[in-house]
Amino acid sequence: MRIKTTIDLFEYWDRIRGQDLAPLRSQVEPTDLRQILSSVFLLETSDAGRVAFRLAGTRICDLFGRDLRGIPFAELFAHGHDDIEHTAAGVMSHAIPALLNATGFTAAGHHACFEIILLPLRSDDGEYDKLLGAIAPAIAASWLEVVPLQFLALDRSRLLHERLIDDARRDAVAEDEHSLYPRPLSIADTMRRVMSSLFAETDAPGVPVRHNRMRA
Repeated sequence: MRIKTTIDLFEYWDRIRGQDLAPLRSQVEPTDLRQILSSVFLLETSDAGRVAFRLAGTRICDLFGRDLRGIPFAELFAHGHDDIEHTAAGVMSHAIPALLNATGFTAAGHHACFEIILLPLRSDDGEYDKLLGAIAPAIAASWLEVVPLQFLALDRSRLLHERLIDDARRDAVAEDEHSLYPRPLSIADTMRRVMSSLFAETDAPGVPVRHNRMRA
């Protein structure tokens, strides 16, 4: 991550989740995100089974020149709809955040690079069924939010489990230095088990909000 908006959202999500793989949806306070709220979105699985926007900040809607509520997330991308859909669904099902790098294009030929972060959220029943995210441009361009983007082209996507494991290891070292008692299973241990299962599956035969407030 290189953009302040995505870094700030990740650090907020990481802080409120504590020792859980993901925070509860009810733990997210819009007032805590007021500096970046216009670039924040919330995704959930629609009745049609697609990962779609439940909420989108005003800056995101301005980027695309329309209200995105109810629009499938993958439809913002020109190609690879299935890959985008699977990535978003995978972040929810495995509770592992992801970072997407994409280039946005306008009909007038403008283009700009963006970071998009996808962070899992947990419901009261324990299901990871929503995504908190943000989209932020890598540069400040005068045409952004004036000339709407026609589509995004995915340049790269990656899971952020390495950063979670590194943070958990630092926490475990600090805990071991101050306690002689056995510690519970760490996030690092949990993430190693999750990633092992993922690889096993692969070897076997992804400011205010417009019209809505951020509520469950």
